[in-house]
Amino acid sequence: MFITFEGIEGSGKTTLMRGVARALRANGSEVIETREPGGTPVGDRIRAVFLDRTLTIAPLTEALLLNASRQHLVAEVIEPALHAGQIVLCDRFIDSTLAYQGYGRGLDLKMLQALSEAASGGRRPDATFFVDIPVRLSRERVAQREREDGRMRDRIDREDDAFHERVRIGYADIAKADPVRVRTLAGSLPENEVLGAALAALELEKKTSAR
Repeated sequence: MFITFEGIEGSGKTTLMRGVARALRANGSEVIETREPGGTPVGDRIRAVFLDRTLTIAPLTEALLLNASRQHLVAEVIEPALHAGQIVLCDRFIDSTLAYQGYGRGLDLKMLQALSEAASGGRRPDATFFVDIPVRLSRERVAQREREDGRMRDRIDREDDAFHERVRIGYADIAKADPVRVRTLAGSLPENEVLGAALAALELEKKTSAR
């Protein structure tokens, strides 16, 4: 099973993914956790360039960098793990490209979809969790993270509110168009409630798949 986690900055998607991984392992499943961009030595180098706050990167270049990382991740990590019967959890996947580079940057969605499909070899998630939060809360969480961890805002964090609102709208549109695959969770709720909703959805997915 291939499960992806999506959302704007500070949504809690990474925390949710880790919680789902713990629960699945406790249930006896073999789980691989990965992320985009990154997840491989090649992908991690691309990630460093992509997020570098000192660089100015054109939207199409962003999309090409992301899909270069994606192709390597799918070939080297995701497909081998799935073929071995493991559950793969991925922090961001194709939906992020559509939301950020499509809705956020204004690139053509059909072009991005075709590019992403080619890079992924047609691999699509079995289930996706879109952790939705208002942009105002996103900005508060990013600022809090900066204060507490000393983590400097990366190139995407530094985009303005209007950009992040367009990305959020993009995710909402994707979820509306594919409600069977994409479950929308309220990221403003306590972490344990968000995790509980995700695990409940996965149990429903398991029962539906068994029919």
